[in-house]
Amino acid sequence: MTDSLTGVWDGTFVQQQVGMVTFLATLIETGGALTGNVTEPCTVPGCPISTHNASIAGHRSGSTVSFVKRYEPPGHGYTTVSYEGTVNAEATEIDGRWKLPGTAVSGTFLMVRSSKPAEAVAAEERAKEPVR
Repeated sequence: MTDSLTGVWDGTFVQQQVGMVTFLATLIETGGALTGNVTEPCTVPGCPISTHNASIAGHRSGSTVSFVKRYEPPGHGYTTVSYEGTVNAEATEIDGRWKLPGTAVSGTFLMVRSSKPAEAVAAEERAKEPVR
């Protein structure tokens, strides 16, 4: 088992007045730098898009992880979210808090390394997309 955070992660975060929201993250760790992307459902009532896409940029130092999630495109109440967490000893979980910059709005998050190969997760995500 590698201690690199590179891989596919199943995540949840808790948001006031919404509850628990699930997301799927793909992380790439290179020399302590973290990049990647996230897909998650839109939780705003009347949201014109069902799924949000966001990029991740941040870093890891030992067991401490911090990154900014930037929604692409921004809108529908979503722009950037800051995350700070701790990686467990096996590098299979990241647990911490998220915060909307410049506000008091925050909550908890948990990411668990997916046991599925990335290809299987990608195929599942494609299968969930609505047929047009």
